[in-house]
Amino acid sequence: MSVQRYSGVLLHPTSLPSPHGIGDLGRSAYEFVDFLAQSGQQLWQILPLGPTGYEHSPYIMNFSTFAGNPLLISPEMLAQEGFLESNELVPLPQPNLDRVEFEQVIPHKMKLLQLAFERFQSFEADTLKLRFEQFCQMQSWWLDDFVLFMALLEANEGRVWTQWDSAIARREPSAIAAQVNALQAQIQFHQFLQFIFFAQWSQLRSYANAKNIKIIGDISIYVCHNSADVWAAPELFKLHPQTLEPAYIAGVPPDYFSATGQLWGNPVYDWAKMQQTGFDWWIKRFQATLQYVDIVRVDHFRGFEAYWQVPAGETTAINGEWIKAPGVELFETLRDRLGELPVLAEDLGIITPEVEALRDRFQFPGMKILMFGFLEGAANPHLPHNYVPNCVVYPGTHDNDTALGWWAAATPAEKTLLARYLGHATPDDLPAINWILIRLALASVARLAILPLQDLLGLGGEARMNDPSTNAGNWRWRYRGSDLLTPELSQTLLELTQLYDRL
Repeated sequence: MSVQRYSGVLLHPTSLPSPHGIGDLGRSAYEFVDFLAQSGQQLWQILPLGPTGYEHSPYIMNFSTFAGNPLLISPEMLAQEGFLESNELVPLPQPNLDRVEFEQVIPHKMKLLQLAFERFQSFEADTLKLRFEQFCQMQSWWLDDFVLFMALLEANEGRVWTQWDSAIARREPSAIAAQVNALQAQIQFHQFLQFIFFAQWSQLRSYANAKNIKIIGDISIYVCHNSADVWAAPELFKLHPQTLEPAYIAGVPPDYFSATGQLWGNPVYDWAKMQQTGFDWWIKRFQATLQYVDIVRVDHFRGFEAYWQVPAGETTAINGEWIKAPGVELFETLRDRLGELPVLAEDLGIITPEVEALRDRFQFPGMKILMFGFLEGAANPHLPHNYVPNCVVYPGTHDNDTALGWWAAATPAEKTLLARYLGHATPDDLPAINWILIRLALASVARLAILPLQDLLGLGGEARMNDPSTNAGNWRWRYRGSDLLTPELSQTLLELTQLYDRL
């Protein structure tokens, strides 16, 4: 992937301000795009957009890798289309404007979406209904399985699909046909939600692209076991043939961040089966993602060279093993089918020469994290003087603390090294640490620099998006209002972007 020298901002849409308790694709999203354009930024990086469950992680608990998250639908834009009345747009009481309280948001938004669907059903045949029918036909290759899965999930009170009636779990044709007929109303509701989501997202993306802003999307390497993806194609995953439960679980082995490693809970792929199909599922996945983003960040890239699999039932990731994956064959197939791949490789963690060779073979930019640079000496690959141009640098990602939060918890050795790196005698001589990291990122030779909005706003650890060491309470941060995106902040960012030749 060949890239020019650009910069941008990392912000997931759920973190946008909104009267409904969660960020959406309405006015504040357009105001954020305007801020990016005024600030000279040409990239907006988001997290996976799929419908989430359980702890609301966009990476681990998605019900589909192809679908969009209905919670991101803007009620105000629904009202503009005639699906809602203005008096129905009742704001959700929000005692804490800095967090998404999913427990309150979900029933609030779903009530509005149900109202919109009922009004849509009452419409006479028109161009909108024709567009809906065309969408359902064009996307049927993934949509039919997903909407039936969601309808069945609701009919089974949220139980995992392996606990459904055996004939439905194993997709016996007669059982599936009967359920399609019985659950038609809910199936149509979920079709409507996906139609609206992608219509609103497409409009927003077009607005961004018209302002020369590209969207960096995200592909999580693994999918959730309790998803339409696994239910529809269990043969592509390592499952127990009798129970259809995962035989092996994905994760990473112990490292200096965790003595027991990380156990993610996702089933691992049966790569031999993937190869037999010509990687058809992966081709479709990349095709679908590139329909709604411009560049794709591939999460846990090292898993395409070799992946850590842990026998199901283990309570930690210690007793796993590395299994080779056909990364070269996969990406060659994708390139042959889709052309040059606009891919960023998340190459963090245990990176071997083989992983680096896979990344470099396809010229995928790797990632550098400034916060990691001050853990050790001058050879640390995350220090700017060790960068190569074909990489993307971050002060920190969604998995890290904010710059101010990191600094508050940094060791004396880290603080001293950063001070010395910048030519200061002591850490006490350093000004605002968030702007130091922003400057280091923008000034580096890395062709791409991505800045978390939390760091631009100067927020502390309370604004952290995700803490990988904990499962609960993540993915909830929001900023309070578009008024925080001030002309002064925009001008400062624009001047730095010009200074470091990123326009």
